Amino acid sequence: MSLKNRRLFIRNIEAADYLENFLVSAVAAVLLIRFYLELTGYPKIATEKLHIAHMLWGGLLMLIAIIILLSFLSKSSQRLAAIVGGVGFGAFIDELGKFITRDNDYFYQPTIALIYVIFVLIIIGIRTIHRGRTYSSEEYIMNGLREMEEVALHDLDKEEKQRALAYLKKGDPEAPLAKAFRNLLETTELVPTPRPGILTRTKRTSQELYQKIAHLPGFPLAIIIFFLFQLLTKLAYAFVLIFFKGLGFEQIVNIQILNRMVERFEDLTFLQSMELGSSLLSGIFVMLGIFSIHRSRLTAFKMFERSILISIFLTQVFIFYRDQFAALIGLSFNLLVFAALRYVIRREEAGEE
Repeated sequence: MSLKNRRLFIRNIEAADYLENFLVSAVAAVLLIRFYLELTGYPKIATEKLHIAHMLWGGLLMLIAIIILLSFLSKSSQRLAAIVGGVGFGAFIDELGKFITRDNDYFYQPTIALIYVIFVLIIIGIRTIHRGRTYSSEEYIMNGLREMEEVALHDLDKEEKQRALAYLKKGDPEAPLAKAFRNLLETTELVPTPRPGILTRTKRTSQELYQKIAHLPGFPLAIIIFFLFQLLTKLAYAFVLIFFKGLGFEQIVNIQILNRMVERFEDLTFLQSMELGSSLLSGIFVMLGIFSIHRSRLTAFKMFERSILISIFLTQVFIFYRDQFAALIGLSFNLLVFAALRYVIRREEAGEE
């Protein structure tokens, strides 16, 4: 292949997992840093002349992530770099207010909106890269070859083998390299290690447990109830705090409450409007997931995942400026749900291949 025809950028089909880990880690870092600083009275690492801002620690973590990416080949190192880099970026961007104001105001109120815009632009950029056009034959073959790393590490499991074969088959079927590696994969035996480590045992146990639970008749109904309950709780919480907080019992039961609600709606601040709007947007994806779960579990889980991501990237950020402790609890819960959804989505995708 001539230099003229070589492509500079070959997309990683599995990049969405790494990039989502990066973004979730970044948002979590921003909220946890602000919570810690509020809890401890905003301590400073400083001398008479020097002040070590946590932006510098963020830069150090991003540097470590880059070194990991450039130094190591395994997928586990990429996952680690995504998380470390995300935490670093969150620590870096958290101090944005100090560097866009003349008086270095960390509490500059529009900072949260600017951070939100930056995260949205990152998401749009990621989607443009990976959704802008279909993957080429070369990209499928390259991603198939990446799966071959597990062969060299003697750690190829059934799911990885199926994924590698699927990528190679979607590439050019007549490409000599694809043929050779496809034949190698098809003849490679999945030999379990004599004494699997704790991570391997945990992975296998999780897969077996999920398969048992997923085949239970009441599994779809349980998923619907869980996300519907979560949606109603979230909306009720936002509704009560925005429209009823500060009102006595007599005022709430008074027939004139509707007029007061209309007045409060008209007087909503930017943060209150965004919190309510993001909760409603999250709810839309929950409803889309509920309506599609009987047709396609994978589609439903992806809708639920989008709902959780909206809660993490938008709702929790706006709640933070009203109630930091509630935002931290909500973030922790959403991160657990997100991790569970990422796992079941991977299992469903493996089952469809």
